[in-house]
Formats: sequence, structure tokens, C-alpha cells
Amino acid sequence: MIRIPSLEYARRRQALMEKMGPDSIAILPAAPVHIRNRDVEHDYRQDSDFQYLSGFSEPESVMALIPGREHGEYVLFCRERNPERELWDGLRAGQEGAVRDHGADDAFPIGDIDEILPGLIEGRSRVYYAIGSHPEFDQQLLEWINAIRAKARQGAQPPRELVMLEPLLHDLRLFKSEAEVEVMRYAAQVSAGAHVRAMQACRAGLNEYHLEAELEYAFRQGGAKRAAYGSIVGSGRNACILHYRENDALLQDGDLVLIDAGCEIDCYASDITRTFPVSGHFSHEQKALYELVLAANEEAFRHIAPGRRWNEAHEATVRVITAGLVELGLLEGEVDALVESEAYKPFYMHRAGHWLGMDVHDVGEYKVAGEWRVLEPGMSMTVEPGIYVAVDNQSVAPQWRGIGIRIEDDVVVTADGCEILTHGVPKTVVEIEALMAAGRAR
Repeated sequence: MIRIPSLEYARRRQALMEKMGPDSIAILPAAPVHIRNRDVEHDYRQDSDFQYLSGFSEPESVMALIPGREHGEYVLFCRERNPERELWDGLRAGQEGAVRDHGADDAFPIGDIDEILPGLIEGRSRVYYAIGSHPEFDQQLLEWINAIRAKARQGAQPPRELVMLEPLLHDLRLFKSEAEVEVMRYAAQVSAGAHVRAMQACRAGLNEYHLEAELEYAFRQGGAKRAAYGSIVGSGRNACILHYRENDALLQDGDLVLIDAGCEIDCYASDITRTFPVSGHFSHEQKALYELVLAANEEAFRHIAPGRRWNEAHEATVRVITAGLVELGLLEGEVDALVESEAYKPFYMHRAGHWLGMDVHDVGEYKVAGEWRVLEPGMSMTVEPGIYVAVDNQSVAPQWRGIGIRIEDDVVVTADGCEILTHGVPKTVVEIEALMAAGRAR
């Protein structure tokens, strides 16, 4: 299994502390455990920022990064080893494991944090913290700071600034290292195989959840612990619902199926969408709209390269789709005017992509100083144009209604363009129909 190496986490911590500067401290709590119902917990997934800096996947943990600290700059508070609890819940790293396996310079029991962490804060002029992301911990941190302030007359030195951590940390996360790209390539490979499996399994009379089950099987077979987000399997009119989640309708001949799904490997997401016919063959109208979306998808790649701006790929897809809708008779007018008036939005209402990384909608500003961000090598994003003709859209002929199509790929900006990570899933009409025919022949 491809994973982020431990030296990468050390490099990230050092890079962040260099941005923080001396006389500062960064404090990050782990993700809380969430209750699903009564005493059953949701599957635990570490906070992405915490994971990015530590690779430590346990709950009830707090990290402190303290540039220039004599006894070690990386301090981790975590659960103690507990044979009884480990019998029920699984092994814990404990303080020894935090140092030995996760690179902490110092590790303390989480139960001792009230006694130890305020002493680490004291004397530091600036505290970096993700204010508002962890409301309960916000209150705890303010109590520690106020306790230091209360001792100011006795010589205690409280921090002078509480600074948002995200601008520094998320700018680091925006640029993917080669190790990160390698993990994302593997996640894309596993997800591509899952989409191929679902296409070949598709039959009229199955339900959407049967295809979802094929996806989940392939994810786990590939070593993924979980999907990167809730899988969307929408057939027929359900494909026109952008965040459809029921996944329970009957698959019927004549309909398309839109699958938006990807797995997560070592907390890195993949995000793929493909659309294909239940019968294995596109109708005339389905093919016309599909090839229009595919043309927009492929045009976007030509606008993703160093020096290009974030919005250029989206604007390219808008122009291709608008011109195509005019040619097919679903829109009337001059293309420039239709783009300017956003007449395409009833058919194409979302943007053509988003940042991708540890979060499926990853961190990073899309605009800098009011201008669309300039793309640089290492940035990763999705490309996902679509067309959705609502069943109640009376402005188009009946044969077009209820058709929803999206094609989504994952890319990384390279030195001279972009690398498509998700090339393992067929996209052309000929390729899709051939793949489905092969699946039915088995």
C-alpha cells in the first residue's frame, strides 16, 4: 500500500514552523468522535490538518508546534496505553509510540494537558489556531490563555496575538509533493477500477445501490478504508440532482446512470464521475449531449497549466457547452451574449471543478487579492463539466428532458501542463459501449 512516508510529515511541520516564525506556538486538536446513534460511533476519520502534520490517526489528541523550543518543537498529547480499552477498541500508540513511530519530540497523556499545555503557551507572543473549527476546544484554549493572563502580575507572559492558522497551513496543503501525488495516483487507479466494475455490472432490473455495492467492493479490494465522500449513483431523472444520495431507484433500459464516486487512500481523495447507458447503448439525444460534455471536459485540460488562472478552465467549458446547446437547439441566440447573460445556467449550474487533496473539496484560496489564482505546479483539482435537462424544463423538446450527464477527472498541474490521474476509466461513447458489451458477454 502506498502511504505518505514519515519524513514527509517532519518536512511539513518544519515548513509550517518556518512560516510561523520564532516566539510562536501552533495548537491543533484532533477530530472529535461523532456519535451515529445512541452508543454507536461513526467510523473515525482524523482531521485533515492534524493528519497532514502528524500522520497520527487517533482521537483525543492535541498537537503543539513550538519553533525553537529547547526540548523539542513537536509535542503530542494523546491517550495512554490501556489494555482493557484496547481489548474493546483496538491498540493505541501511547506516549512511547507517539515518539517512536510518529516523530514527536515529546508526548504526554491527554489527561495532563491542563497542567502542561498552558506552560508551553506562556512566553509565546503569538498563538496560531483554527478559530471556530472546534468550538469546544476554542473555549478550552481561551480558558488557558485567560489563566495565564490572570498571573501577569506574578510575571507570567500571556500571548499577545491569537492568529488564524489556516492561511499558513492551507497554502502548504495546496501544493502537493511527489509523495502526495503518488498516493493520489493510486487512489485514482483504485477508483477507476471501481467505475469500470460498476459499468460492466450494470443491467436493467438492478437498483442503483447494486452499483454502489460494486464500487464499495472495489474500493476495499484496493485497500481503501472508506469512500472519499458519499457515492452518488443516479439513474434517469435522478442524474439531474447534483448531490443525489438515495441510490435506491430501479435501473431501466433507456436511462443513463451518473456515478460520482471515489475512494480515499491514506486520507487522500479521488473524485471521478462517469455517465453511461443502462442498456449499454446511448440514444441519439443522450449521445449528442454526452459528446458535448466530453468536448468541454477535454477542452478544459488545455487551459490548465502554470501561468493560467483558476477560472480559465471553467470559462472554456461554459463556452463549449453554450455553443453546443445552441447547435442542438436547446438554446437560441448568439453565443457571446448567451454566455454573458448566463443563459446556460439552467443546464450547467455549477463550476467546472474544485481543489482536490486530503479533502475532496480541498483547502486553498481560489482568488488572491481579488484576482483569480494563477496555477502552479503541484496544485491538484477536478475537471467536471455537466449538462442537466430537468424533467420539467418546458423550454426544450420532450426527448431531451430528464437527461443528466457529468464527466469528472482529477488532474495535477505539472511544469508544462497537467497530468490526468483518472485516465483509467473509459470516456468516449465507443469505449463505454465496448466495455459494457464485454461485461455482458462474461
